[in-house]
Amino acid sequence: MGSGELTATMVEVHKELLNELNESPRAVFIDTPAGFQLNVDQLSQRAVDYFKSRVQHAMSVVSFKSHETTTPYAAEKAFHTLREADFILIGPGSPTYAVRQWQQTPIPEIITRRVAEGACLVAASAAALTVGRFTLPVYEIYKVGETLHWIDGMDILGKFGFDFVVIPHWNNAEGGTHDTRFCYMGEPRFNALASDLPPDVSILGLDEHTACIIDLANEEIRIRGIGTVTLRRHGSEMSLAKGECYPMGILYGEDAGNQWHKKSSPAIVSDQAVHTDDVFWERIHTIQYLFEKSLETKDLENATNALLELDGTIWKAQQELENTEFISQGRDLLRDMIVLLGTSCAPAQLSTVDSLAPVIKHLLTLRNQFRQEKKWQDADAIRTCLAAVNIVIEDTADGSRWQLKE
Repeated sequence: MGSGELTATMVEVHKELLNELNESPRAVFIDTPAGFQLNVDQLSQRAVDYFKSRVQHAMSVVSFKSHETTTPYAAEKAFHTLREADFILIGPGSPTYAVRQWQQTPIPEIITRRVAEGACLVAASAAALTVGRFTLPVYEIYKVGETLHWIDGMDILGKFGFDFVVIPHWNNAEGGTHDTRFCYMGEPRFNALASDLPPDVSILGLDEHTACIIDLANEEIRIRGIGTVTLRRHGSEMSLAKGECYPMGILYGEDAGNQWHKKSSPAIVSDQAVHTDDVFWERIHTIQYLFEKSLETKDLENATNALLELDGTIWKAQQELENTEFISQGRDLLRDMIVLLGTSCAPAQLSTVDSLAPVIKHLLTLRNQFRQEKKWQDADAIRTCLAAVNIVIEDTADGSRWQLKE
């Protein structure tokens, strides 16, 4: 997954993967990539809560925060739990920290063996960077300013014949005024990094909120989420579209006909682009219309995609020196749309009486049946039970009525 592993866009993807496993798959979350963070336990709990409330599946935590601080007993406990896991989720944090901690443990070998035995590995965001032959030191380059370099990855993909580096956040646009595509590297730096890779290593680029499912059993690739997946090899690239299914041979380098084309990364801004007021607002209103239609049809995936598209449109307008008042109005619209999305996702709040009504209706029907059959003791038992929780029954000529006493 390129990102969004604990967001609404990936709920159905997690469900799809779990449904393909055994009847009661054991799901775990590994906390290592964020093991150095003070909020690591909160991140783990967020994953557990997300699976319980959104995916409707139990998840436990495999805690291995660091090789130095984990006791031998705690380490063996983590390894044992991992060996029994059917669904393994690894997500946010530092990829280089995770690799450094795992290299001295059997964790990579355990994960590889579990996948070979039919388990599912979901490597998302930072963790996605670790599963290839090399790992990109994102923080070290983007935040600290170290020279461009790669470090050895866990190469779990390599155990199954895939010679790749994996790059999440492929289409990132957080930089606004500067290029943060290709996992915050930007095009010039990423091209330099790519040129340092051995010729036999390909690149698998994952858009944000997008999953590339490699199905070993059925020898196919499925793309889920809201973006695309990009394959780069020998100066050419191929784009795999969302919702589509492809033969797995593409990853092995098999010929895919005219789907391959010479690499050409779209620039974030077009120096020659001249946006009039009408063009800007036409785009904004189109996105707004698509968002509103998505809410009407309860299509939260497309509604979320519209929000992301609006955010990108506003950033692009700012880069191209669009009217500042228009940009401000666009941001106001974005905030309004976020509120509308949150409101539409909130469960309807029923009153206590409305919530109880369906249950009590059936209980009164059963009580009336007992009374018709002259089973007075059973009928009174229902009345007594309801009275114990402040629900009073009144028998009238028109039937039984009830009310809740505060």
